[in-house]
Formats: sequence, structure tokens, C-alpha cells
Amino acid sequence: MLRIGRYNMSELSLRRILFAVKMRISEIPHSLAWNFEGFSKENRDRLMSYRGRHSGERCFIVANGPSLLQTNLEFLKNEVTFGMNRIYLSFGSSTFRPTYYVAVNELILEQFSNEISGLKTPKFLNWNRRDLFDLSDPTNSFLKSKLVIRDVFQPDITLPLVIGATVTFVSLQLAYFMGFTTVILVGLDHRYVDKGTPSKTEKRKSESDRSHFHPQYFPKGVKWQLPDLLRSEVDFALAREAFEADDREIIDATIGGKCQVFEKADYLSLLKQLNLIR
Repeated sequence: MLRIGRYNMSELSLRRILFAVKMRISEIPHSLAWNFEGFSKENRDRLMSYRGRHSGERCFIVANGPSLLQTNLEFLKNEVTFGMNRIYLSFGSSTFRPTYYVAVNELILEQFSNEISGLKTPKFLNWNRRDLFDLSDPTNSFLKSKLVIRDVFQPDITLPLVIGATVTFVSLQLAYFMGFTTVILVGLDHRYVDKGTPSKTEKRKSESDRSHFHPQYFPKGVKWQLPDLLRSEVDFALAREAFEADDREIIDATIGGKCQVFEKADYLSLLKQLNLIR
């Protein structure tokens, strides 16, 4: 299949190009605010406080694939963890609570801001939806997105960064900034039941979401964006390159995961090796 960079030619359309132009225009006031708004300095100071905070440590990034239903997160209770998007839907059936929370997708922030605001953990959210959240809440930090033609890995999250095709890429940039030496991924299934044009916004038509760990993750009638697996792989390769260049590592311990970018490990065997279970 013919490709241009990260794009399949069959997936390019005038609609998609116009949408990209519209997004860049809409981002202009947020870019100005990032540089000149009074709160922007306070926000950058919050972000800067995380630089190197976990230097030399390991962390787990918990993605939201169906494999989480087979992944015992209770073993991670004493580990530093990142939870993303609607991970809080697992709280009713588990004692697992992430150390940090990350959500940058505008549709998720717009539709579930009340739920997200109720989380007590430090949160990293999209600057362009800051008006949905309490700016005085010290647990809220905001990341400035950067729209580009070619994605890059940003080691300094006090600067605008590429969100890319998945919040996992953002979490990897955060983990790098915080100084983690080893990052272990779980729940990164990298496959979806739903098919269609990557990044296209749709309203859910089915009653049950089979692409995530919870059937009401994206319930019927909610807006969501179809996955862009190709771009995700490009972003993951950038993250791996950045980590390995600094003698750090990313390990994918997803049960049955289909992503082939990172070194693989069996979840339970790895936990035994790390003395998290006996």
C-alpha cells in the first residue's frame, strides 16, 4: 500500500486535509495564551517540578485495552504508575489507583471532564481544554500540544509537544521527563474491533465497546476518534529511540499485545523477576 510518511494514500482525503488546517487555526489562541497568559508561567512551574523526580526508577504505563481484564493490577500497588483516559472505570472492581493520570484527547476531556476533575491524583491534561478544569487545583497540570507534519519525541514537557495518535505516547514523554530508567507497558493491545478512517470523529453506534477494557468505555452516542495504528507505531519507534539513546528501556508486558515496536516480556514472569510476586 502506497504511503507518504505516516499516511496511507487511501486514507488521505480533502476532508482530512481541511480538518488538519482547521485544527491549526483553532490552536492559534491557545499558543498565544501559552506564551503570554498569566497562568502559563504557574503551569510551567508545576510541570518543571516533575523534572527528574523519578530519576533512575521504573514505572508502569497502564493503557486501556481489553487485556486489562486479564491483567492483575493489584501487584502494582507499590509501583509508580500512569493511568490514562477512562482508567477510572476499573476502580469499582480493583484497588488499583495510578500515581499519575494523563488525558489529552479533546473529546474525552469535553465529555468526561466532571469525572476527571474528581480524581485526586496528579493529572496531566491538554492545555487547549484548560477552561473545563479548575486552574487553581495544584493536581492539574496542562500540556501544550504541537501540530506538526512529522512527529517528534519531546524530552522537555515544559515545551509544546506532539500528542500523536495515542495518549500512551504522551505518557512516554512524561516518563522520560521525570527520569524513569525503565518503563513497562501493560494494556497496550494495539488492535481494535472498530475499523474506519484513522482519527475520524464518530458517534458510537454499538451498545458495547469491545475495543477497551470496559463495555461502557465509549458508550453508545458518545463521540470518539477511530485509532491510527500506523501513526502510533511511528510514535512508539520515536520513543524507543529516545529512551535507548539515553541507556533507558521500554518493555511491553501487555498480555497478547500486537504492538511489535518494543521489547516483549511476559507480565507475570516479569513481575516475579522484579520480586513483585512470589
